[in-house]
Amino acid sequence: MLHPAKHIDIPHTRRAKAIETRHLKIFVAVYKNRSFTKASELLHTSQPTVSEHIHNLETRLDCKLFDRLGRSIMPTREAEILYPRALAILDDLRKLEDELATTNKGVAGELIIGASTIPGDYIIPGLAASFKNRYPAVSFEIRIGDSGKIINSIINNELLIGIVGAKLPSKKITYQPFLEDELILVAAEGRDLPDTIDPEDLAGLPFLMREEGSGTRKNIESFLARKELDIDHLNICATLGSSTAIKESVKADLGVSILSRYAMQEELQAGMVREIKIKGLTMKRSFYIITAPKRTLPNHYRLFLNRLMEESNV
Repeated sequence: MLHPAKHIDIPHTRRAKAIETRHLKIFVAVYKNRSFTKASELLHTSQPTVSEHIHNLETRLDCKLFDRLGRSIMPTREAEILYPRALAILDDLRKLEDELATTNKGVAGELIIGASTIPGDYIIPGLAASFKNRYPAVSFEIRIGDSGKIINSIINNELLIGIVGAKLPSKKITYQPFLEDELILVAAEGRDLPDTIDPEDLAGLPFLMREEGSGTRKNIESFLARKELDIDHLNICATLGSSTAIKESVKADLGVSILSRYAMQEELQAGMVREIKIKGLTMKRSFYIITAPKRTLPNHYRLFLNRLMEESNV
């Protein structure tokens, strides 16, 4: 016979007064990842420490939060009840810290920005530096991942602001056009290629490609489709997980690739690589600032968002 889950009312119990913020942070990480190991890696702590905090939380709430099923875990009904409350409490604490920081020190606090590879590597660092010069009490963390990962982090309330190179349909995301970029075909300076090629000539070149989920890859697929070319028609000699890895491989003449002009500016100027034009194909794309429409941005986040919008050229 199933028994109704125990009601967890954190604000009105004596036990709740003994609950530490870290307990809730660790609980949220374990719940999201369904893994003590992944939570420990995410929080940069040991797995025994994570297990101990969860055990202490279960003791203080007098309920079991996770069923251990061999190497996997499953949240209990009590954990399902606790999770949204824990998120709300942690969010309220962050807002309180931001408000106090704003009151006492002006603009201050940590800015955690998610970004796909090109914005994260080549655009945000300069903007962050200029913003910090104006507001020295602000600190930055830039989390870089593919566009899909950053979008999911916004949807899952793990991030407040992100910058990505591809749009994925979702009612939980607001997209604001940010900067325009151009994808270009590049090759090592010494590779024997004409300055301009036909689109169908791409199939005969050793091609370096980003991994699935990359905004750059999605854009390449879309642009090639305009010329009735499928990515499967390319002679892909390597699939790499970052634009930096592809840049270095192009410079080493492992193959050619289509990359962001932002990513290749220094190499083009230094003559280390050269651009190969593709007849009838211009590959322009936009980067987007993404936020969750139902989340309220703290003051320093709003100011940084305004700074981003000042840079917008779209």
